[in-house]
Amino acid sequence: MLLQLLSYVGIVLGFVFLTLAIASGLYYVSELVEEHTVPAKRFLTRAIYTIMVVYVLLFLVDGFPLWLTLFSLATYWVYLQNLKKFPFIDLSGPAFIASCVLVIVNHYLWFQYFSTPKPSYGRGSSYQPPKVATFPEVASFFGMLIWFIPFALFVSLSASENVLPHISNDLSVSGGYEDSNGKKKSQGLAKIVIGRLRDMLYKVSRTFGYELDPNYGRII
Repeated sequence: MLLQLLSYVGIVLGFVFLTLAIASGLYYVSELVEEHTVPAKRFLTRAIYTIMVVYVLLFLVDGFPLWLTLFSLATYWVYLQNLKKFPFIDLSGPAFIASCVLVIVNHYLWFQYFSTPKPSYGRGSSYQPPKVATFPEVASFFGMLIWFIPFALFVSLSASENVLPHISNDLSVSGGYEDSNGKKKSQGLAKIVIGRLRDMLYKVSRTFGYELDPNYGRII
């Protein structure tokens, strides 16, 4: 009984630490993109074209369905449109809205494909049992071909003027900040979201009388 309880506590702690590690990684990557915008755009562009080529190869070599392959290629073409004004993003723009919808639809369609394998027929109409993909194969496919680019775009794109205003010690209400040379720089969208969640966490903790960091958010 006690061992089972400890296992539950361990799972919760592991999930919390994993979440904190992911948030810290996103924050760090967002800062890197702010400093190296041009290489980030070049990397994302090449990654999108590479994944599109992989989709074509999967269709030719592994017999992936044509209509689903074409849909994914169209989805990545929409992703590519977000890079035209990189690293700025318009949350009300058609490219961003279409990308949000397509990433969900693309995930659902491929999930249906892998979860319900269909038999195939070779030469002479010989029956061939359906090939069930292994977990590593499915996980690798979704990780690299479905989630990677949308996730990278979210981390890389910056908030434009009047989008997700963020106020802190060094940020202006326009979603940007000034560096040591007085030049205004864009603020990473993921960095802003994580910063807002962090501010909310500190505010809630102070409401309940628990101080995570007495100096956080206060001008000394």
